[in-house]
Order: sequence, then C-alpha cells, then structure tokens
Amino acid sequence: MVRFTAPRGTQDILPEDQPYWRYVEERLHAIAHLYGYERITPPIFEDTAIFERGVGEGTDIVEKEMYTFLDRGGKSLTLRPEFTASVVRAYIEHGMHVRPQPVKLYSIGPAFRYERPQAGRYRQHHQFNVEAIGTQDPAVDLEVMSLAWQLYDELGFRDLAFQINSTGCPRCKPGYVQALKKYYADKLSAVCEDCRRRYEQNPLRLLDCKVESCQPFIDGAPHFLDYLCDECATHFATLRGYLDALGRPYTLNHRLVRGLDYYTKTVFEVWAAGIGAQAAVCGGGRYDGLAEALGGPPTPGVGFASGIERIILTMKAQGVEVPPPPRPLALIATLGEEAKLAGIKLVTDLRAAGIPVVLAFGDRSLRSQMREASRLGVAYTLILGADEVQARQVIVRDMAAASQEPVAQGEVVAWLKAKFLSSRDGNCECAQT
Repeated sequence: MVRFTAPRGTQDILPEDQPYWRYVEERLHAIAHLYGYERITPPIFEDTAIFERGVGEGTDIVEKEMYTFLDRGGKSLTLRPEFTASVVRAYIEHGMHVRPQPVKLYSIGPAFRYERPQAGRYRQHHQFNVEAIGTQDPAVDLEVMSLAWQLYDELGFRDLAFQINSTGCPRCKPGYVQALKKYYADKLSAVCEDCRRRYEQNPLRLLDCKVESCQPFIDGAPHFLDYLCDECATHFATLRGYLDALGRPYTLNHRLVRGLDYYTKTVFEVWAAGIGAQAAVCGGGRYDGLAEALGGPPTPGVGFASGIERIILTMKAQGVEVPPPPRPLALIATLGEEAKLAGIKLVTDLRAAGIPVVLAFGDRSLRSQMREASRLGVAYTLILGADEVQARQVIVRDMAAASQEPVAQGEVVAWLKAKFLSSRDGNCECAQT
C-alpha cells in the first residue's frame, strides 16, 4: 500500500498551528484597513504572458520557478508566483484609473514557486501583498513601508530595520547596467554559472547572487546611487528625509535590487532579529513601468509582499505568544438512547443560541465521557441519563470546582448562555480553565 505524503515544498497547516494563522490574518486585515487599503482577490492562475512581461523573462522566477501548464484549450496558464502583476492587470482591466488615486489594495492568498524548500519558504506559500497604484509621490513609498513596519511591530518583532536602495528609472538605469557589465567583464571566468547567464540576460541580478565565491565581486561592484538621474536622486533623498523625520532606522544596501524586472526607484526590505541568515521578513518597492509592460497607460505604483509562513516562523523564533483558540464551553454526556436523543436536542438548542458546545459520541461510560471533557478543557459537563430525562433536568458539573447541580431542561440554555457571556467578557473563573 502506497503511503502518500504532502508534495515536497508544501505543508499541512495543522490545528495546533492555526492560532498563529488566525491571529496573523486578523492583524493583516486590521492594519490594511487602518491605512485605508481595500482587499482584492485575483485568480490563482493567469495567462503566462502576464508574468513573463511583468516579472521579466530573464528572472529566475520565470525561467526556473513558475508552475506553467496548458489548459484543455491549449492556452498557457501559470499559477501565480507573486501578486503584483495580477493586481496591476486587474487595475487596468477594470478601469481603476478613474478612482481617486492612488488606488490602495491588499491581497492575502497562496502563491507558487518551484524552488528549493527551506525554513519559511515553500513551493506553495501564502503572501500578504500591499499595492498603492497611481502616484509617484515618495510619501506613498513611505506609507507602504510604514504599514509594513507597524504590522511587524504590532506582531511583536524585535530589532526592526529597513534596508533600502534605489534602482533608478529607464533614463538612468541603462548607464548603471553598462557600468556594472564593464566591471564584471574581466571577472566572468571566476563567477558562478548562474552569474555568467545573468551577465547576458539580467545584469542587475549579479548583485543578488548568494554563492559564496561571488561575494567579493559584489562587494566591489559600482553603486546604483552614483548613477541616479536628478529625478531619481531627489525622490530617494526625499524618502530618506521622511524616514529620518520618523526616526525609522535604515541601512543603504547597495546590493538590494530585488529579483523582479519591474522595480524602479525605491526598493526596500524589512529585517528582523531571530530568524538566522535570512533576516528579511518582507520586500518590495516601486514599479512605475509595470502597467505599460502589461499593455496599460503609464501608471506608477509601489508595494510589498510578505510571506505569512515567514511571519509565523519569526514570531515563534522571537517567542511571540498568540491567543489560544476558543474552546467549547461545555460537553454533553449522555447515558442510554433516550438520553442521547435528549442530548442531541439540547446541543442543537445551545448552538442555535450561539453557545459553543460538543456532544460526546459513542456508547461509552460516564467516566470515559468525563475524561473527554477534561481533555477538551470545557468549563462544564452537562450530564443526561434516564433519571434526568424523566425529571426533565440536566446535571451541570462545574469542572474547575468539581461541584454539580441540577438545572431544569427548559432553563439550561439561558443558564449556560449567561455563563458563556460572562466567561467571554473575562468576568468568571471558567474563562481561565
């Protein structure tokens, strides 16, 4: 018999991890709404050309990592490796340029990349994505960065800092690329095979190489900031002034170019302590040429993406605790078929009243059902046997106090609802059991 396991690079998010996911997703929605961002949910797959044009044909994502397939009509489709190209496509398709600018959007959902799995990085992973489309104002760059900062700060991350750089625009970027290629021209025999390919197809990615033998060459490479045109230099200086005014720590990272072709001007990452060599918890920047690459009018934009798995990994590494999942208030234990029927009716009435309760299943002893109640951590066990059905009563056992009392069946819902509301407000001991 074949024993199936989850595909490599994927994971089952088990019940014990769900409190982290629930807590993080609640914070993602809250922080996005605080900044005035609206949710958009693009499809999981798109025309392959969306990513080839937007992300860039010479990038590792397009060349090595995309999950691309032909549908039954012979059309090439790709599971989204990232959100930004899809969101900009939706902005163009639905005429969002007529809305007040910038249009501020966020997304949460799975993305897919065929890459080597490692801590916090999966082939199917989940992203929180933020986009502000429609203006070049560096204050919007600051807002996007501030949203990321406040999110991680509220999640309890320590030692936050920005890594920032500018990758120029179509006017000044060619000059830097030419200087970079000139610098690497006599070093190609010493760099890795991927870097020799990048030299021809996507020279900026030379700065993003992680191979140890290539690091000394990256350290000596020319800096993009020395080649910026006046507009890009002013934009970057203005952004730095805003960060200085807010007291946000940042480091000029001349290696930071990000891995996608659509980035222009500002690029940034947020780094946090406690997650090893891969310190970045999010990355993003400005992509003023992406809309044109996708067939739309010139439309500036800026955003970032953060992997939710990486957020949770960092929370665990930094010892951030999250609220436990809500537990049932009570378990209904029954003895005999007549009592089981009464228990089914009672659990239905209680749930209709909004009270979280569970029914013990199977034909088991009262001792066994009480053990289940203890394992679940319920505050009360409602006991029904033949005598209780005859007397139209329910024995209510307070698990913490180890005491019990009879309650009329017609009053159980109101009695337990009062206890539930009290425990939910934190005004009784059962909330802590």
